[in-house]
Amino acid sequence: MLGVDPEPGFGGGESQVLGLTLELRGLGHRAELACAPGKALWQKATAAGVVCHPLAMRNALDLSATLRLRRLVAKGMFDVVHLHTARAHALAPYLKGRGAVLVVTRRMDYRPNRLFAPWLYGRAVDAAIAISAGVARALTEAGVSPAALTVIASGVDCRRFHPPDEEERRRARAALGVEDQAVVIGAVGALEPRKGHRWLLEALALLARRPQAAAQRAQALCCKIVGEGSLCATLAAQARRLGLDAAVGFMGRVDDTAPLLHAFDLLVLPSLKEGLGVALLEAMASGLPAVASRVGGVCEAVEPGRTGLLVEPGDAYALAQAIERLAADGPGRRAMGRQARLRAEQLFSIQESARRTLEVYARCLNARAGKSGEMAYRCKA
Repeated sequence: MLGVDPEPGFGGGESQVLGLTLELRGLGHRAELACAPGKALWQKATAAGVVCHPLAMRNALDLSATLRLRRLVAKGMFDVVHLHTARAHALAPYLKGRGAVLVVTRRMDYRPNRLFAPWLYGRAVDAAIAISAGVARALTEAGVSPAALTVIASGVDCRRFHPPDEEERRRARAALGVEDQAVVIGAVGALEPRKGHRWLLEALALLARRPQAAAQRAQALCCKIVGEGSLCATLAAQARRLGLDAAVGFMGRVDDTAPLLHAFDLLVLPSLKEGLGVALLEAMASGLPAVASRVGGVCEAVEPGRTGLLVEPGDAYALAQAIERLAADGPGRRAMGRQARLRAEQLFSIQESARRTLEVYARCLNARAGKSGEMAYRCKA
């Protein structure tokens, strides 16, 4: 299998690409990547022993990148080419007929162009995977046939992301310099408009302005915002304007969030749009409840009142109420965290994601073999 992800940054999608690749290798399959040389995915993958092929793309119409990937696929080294991003997917028409089965994964929950979506997610590829029912719904609204889609949730390594023991939690909180009694809110994601961080800051400001009894509780709240993006300076200025300097810390990019999650008490995901949310799944696997927006695939991950709370996107008041509810109820919060961990293990493990992805590969290869009279492929996993 050749996974294709030419993006220069490293976000939730890239963590999924790397996780799937490593899991397939662990199952005995040959899994390699075509990605931007020297960038984060390349560095992490090569460090883990994955063979990477250079694929730098300026844009979706990069002819030189198209030709490089086409030549690589034409060598016949791969049974499956898995396209993981929109720019990678744009190359599908040029790879068709080069011998490999083409599979695309869609991670965004907004509707693509109705003129091209039915073709790009249909005839241009052998199979299309949506990471949530919300993403699949957006595709069908754009005219893609439901029969062309398979929903396979993103997966998280539940061995690496796990609830901390007492010592792990103590070390994590000491590294952040937070007091034992503080309730630490975590927000992990790109600092971009669609992630809704401005609403989180407004919610925290509302909590800080509550009457005295509530204000005393709010003093024990601190928020750590993890990530980088175009709104970094804007959000920092908003926090200062709202008087949140002492309560909110911007941590920038963190390459390994697993130890950091051990210090948190809950995760807040205030997104305006979200295919599913890798940060959410990693927090669930780490035993954290979530306060999240009722958008996209988030509704499929969070069970309201059981593993977290859902609020309408862009509603700072509802967000503040939900945060205060979990912050004030330690036993209830921890019980939700335990249920979140169980749900992550049952529905969102990287092992289950890889198993179902292999089933898609096998189905496509067998369909092609049936047409040509060749021996059918059998999935190892």
